[in-house]
Amino acid sequence: MELDPLIDDLGTRIIVCCGAGGVGKTTTAAALGVRAAERGRRVVVLTIDPARRLAQSMGIDSLDNTPRKVDGIKGSDGGELHAMMLDMKRTFDEIVEAHAEPGRARAILENPFYQSLSAGFAGTQEYMAMEKLGQLRARDEWDLIVVDTPPSRSALDFLDAPKRLGSFLDGKFIKLLMAPAKVGGRAGMKFLNVGMSMMTGTLGKLLGGQFLKDVQTFVAAMDTMFGGFRTRADATYKLLQAPGTAFLVVATPERDALREAAYFVERLAAEEMPLAGLVLNRVHGSAAARLSAERARAAAENLDERRIVDQGDGKTPRGGSPATEPEPSHLATAATPAPPVPEAAPTADLAQEPAGSAGNDAPHAEHEDDTDVRHLTAGLLRLHAERMRVLSRERRTRDRFTALHPEVAVTEVAALPGDVHDLAGLRTIGDRLTAGR
Repeated sequence: MELDPLIDDLGTRIIVCCGAGGVGKTTTAAALGVRAAERGRRVVVLTIDPARRLAQSMGIDSLDNTPRKVDGIKGSDGGELHAMMLDMKRTFDEIVEAHAEPGRARAILENPFYQSLSAGFAGTQEYMAMEKLGQLRARDEWDLIVVDTPPSRSALDFLDAPKRLGSFLDGKFIKLLMAPAKVGGRAGMKFLNVGMSMMTGTLGKLLGGQFLKDVQTFVAAMDTMFGGFRTRADATYKLLQAPGTAFLVVATPERDALREAAYFVERLAAEEMPLAGLVLNRVHGSAAARLSAERARAAAENLDERRIVDQGDGKTPRGGSPATEPEPSHLATAATPAPPVPEAAPTADLAQEPAGSAGNDAPHAEHEDDTDVRHLTAGLLRLHAERMRVLSRERRTRDRFTALHPEVAVTEVAALPGDVHDLAGLRTIGDRLTAGR
């Protein structure tokens, strides 16, 4: 997959980074935003990640519901970057304030049930992310919006939330609570007193009379807005299906993450949403891949058993006759060269050297040094063997995914030795995203 042509294409207006939690969606979204801005696009990155890593990496003290310009972007042709973090409750408040007259808006915002709903109702965060995306697109202030989807239990929640909230607003319970307000006048009061008395009495005992009253007040105040929620949700859903949108599924080369990615790929295809490809993040590599795990382990075992670097009789005697032990594997020998043999001291000096002097300790010190080198080298060989096992497992997992979904373009991002915490790190990720492997 080639990402530079995607972000350079002015027809690309929305990029949605999705996938399971903990796979690097936030970093991927931020890196794409930085790269697109520095290639001339006017970009806003919308994150829903509560860890606030995006703000830290971009040098901003804090992000909120208002897009903030990121300094230090080396853009060309007017390229610039803004970033924001979704404030779920504030977004809900803005919708109420924009679509209700002031008195009714105030009644809604002060309603206890609304306050609970806007702060933590299941699916509210995902729905508000869709609302905010629609708002940003309508402003037409940026020519590219990069969305970091919520860290939900399931990556599909982002797509399902509008329908779930619509089902809630269309549910029988809500319609029943709305009925008295819709009937109005004496007929409404009669309906409320007769038709609702049994239900309200039962619910009042289960939920509390005050809670039920708060719900009824909220529903009556929100009645005229319910249709607007569904309309905007449908419009945003269609926006996600439009040609100017591109989905990037982000995953690590682990079985569970790629299983979730495969499920998301299939769901996007079923919903006819445009998939750009898969970003396989944190892929491990080795500059010594020619040395297999098996050969590295064998070399480490040989070192431990003193079969390669023989510290005693295996050395060439000072008289010059070579040791008769066979030559070890060239790989192990290359990994651990035999230590140099010290030059023999003149006989006269040895004869004059007193017992217990430093000269008698030199062979012992050399033996300890050689033992340390041998143990260190064996440890490094075992580390390499473990790395090669990781590479092999990641390759098998990736190949299994590509065999199931050969139509999905893939780019691999090599793992970094540390966390990304600044713009330089995001640029490095951007380079790796677009270079592939």
